[in-house]
Amino acid sequence: MNCWYVPFSKTITAELFQLIRNKAYLEYSELKSDVLMKEPETLIEPGLNVARPEVTAKIEELKRWMRSKRYSESTIGTYSDALKTFLRYAGEKPISEISNQDLIEFNNSYILANKLSASFQNQVVNAIKLFLRIVENKKMDVELIHRPKRAKVLPNVLSKEEVRLILNAHNNLKHKAMLSLIYSCGLRCGELLSLKPEHVDSKRNLLIIKQAKGRKDRIAPLSAKIIDMLRQYFIAAKPEVYLFEGQKKGEPYDVSSLQKVLKQSLEKVKINKPVTLHWLRHSYATHLLENGTDLRYIQEILGHSRSTTTEIYTHVSTKSIQNIVSPFDYLL
Repeated sequence: MNCWYVPFSKTITAELFQLIRNKAYLEYSELKSDVLMKEPETLIEPGLNVARPEVTAKIEELKRWMRSKRYSESTIGTYSDALKTFLRYAGEKPISEISNQDLIEFNNSYILANKLSASFQNQVVNAIKLFLRIVENKKMDVELIHRPKRAKVLPNVLSKEEVRLILNAHNNLKHKAMLSLIYSCGLRCGELLSLKPEHVDSKRNLLIIKQAKGRKDRIAPLSAKIIDMLRQYFIAAKPEVYLFEGQKKGEPYDVSSLQKVLKQSLEKVKINKPVTLHWLRHSYATHLLENGTDLRYIQEILGHSRSTTTEIYTHVSTKSIQNIVSPFDYLL
């Protein structure tokens, strides 16, 4: 599966839409809530030349450190861009002399004054804090910087009947199996596409998710019905490396193609909602709660580091993970 990183701006987004028009489906709903209506780079009068060798070297030093700590390339790129924005604003001031006051000034006179998003604000603060700690061995007191609390957005959830319609919309066994497995195990899209045949433990009725978000392995209970479906799929498709492979054997299924599969399902059953693949994961968690599953086990199954992340689904009961019944069993 190929992956490209591009700067996020209105201009580039428009060009990307034009480039893939009638060729692919672009799923961007997750960006809508935090989209920057203004482009940070264009709001700053060029000050510090971040292309200067000494500045570039320091930024590269941070990027190397982040890679050594297994940060994702997406996070590295985000921090690097946020850092460059701040350094341009800082002008010719030596990096070694940057203080809390500079960050406070940038926050008040640039981020807040230009009404940039809370997510961008947090990205910059976190990037500068990490940069100065790792590269300059200097600690910043971020408590002095006024930052908004992260907005609490309720997850989008489908009814059980809507999920049933979506999963049954496709006659194609592969397409049906992919969507069904996302819902039946509460998977993220990337987790599904990274699965390999050996990750399906049919003897213990478990799915092993390797090195998921946060570089953690976890397990999820497998429905007996989804195991039967996967057996049928495996016999028909004979995957070699990945459980779900693309047009070429040994290569993972493409994320945009999977998004298109979901879009086709929605069109067939006439569900007029901006449903994304992640909605299936949210729906799985919510339906587990409705079936009486203990919130602590849902946290473990979903791979949440903090219980507060799972508590957005609220509800607690006392079933053990071995006795959890997948809501997928009630659909077919």
